[in-house]
Amino acid sequence: METNLLKLLRKRRSIRKFTDQPVASDMIDAIIEAAVRTPSSRGRNPWDFIIVTDHDLLKKLGKGKEHGSIFLAGAPLAIVVSADATKSDTCVEDCSIAAMVIQLTAEELGLGSCWAQIRLRPHNAECSAEEYLKDLLGLPASHMVECIIGLGYPAEEKSGHALEDLPFDQVHRDRFKG
Repeated sequence: METNLLKLLRKRRSIRKFTDQPVASDMIDAIIEAAVRTPSSRGRNPWDFIIVTDHDLLKKLGKGKEHGSIFLAGAPLAIVVSADATKSDTCVEDCSIAAMVIQLTAEELGLGSCWAQIRLRPHNAECSAEEYLKDLLGLPASHMVECIIGLGYPAEEKSGHALEDLPFDQVHRDRFKG
């Protein structure tokens, strides 16, 4: 069986290289609408999204953690996914769901994207990536930062993962079978 979502998932890959073309404001609006429509536990909507298009700020986001965020410096758009941790004990899960919706919406619009994990990652030996970003972006102490998603028009092509390469051995029916 084939669904629109499966078609999207079959081709979606993490894209870390983008063209210089800015993302149109109506596309950003569609991505944000999808994000705020994302379900959250008990409908608390603890997340806050920070849209970043400023080139200098994108460069600083690229230095957000020790490893794995430099691609953000070359993205024309980044979305910081954060949450008020006092609103819900499931803000990590709620942010993760929203982040995936952002990435799938971007894919459907013909954009590439990649997730840069921030929570529990170091910025350097003196502070965490979250502390760095909270200071950089003016986030209140009550907020946590789950991730930053870099988005833009892909400057690289990657084919989807082959069905035979998927980890179906990690799928169990009725009981775990190790």
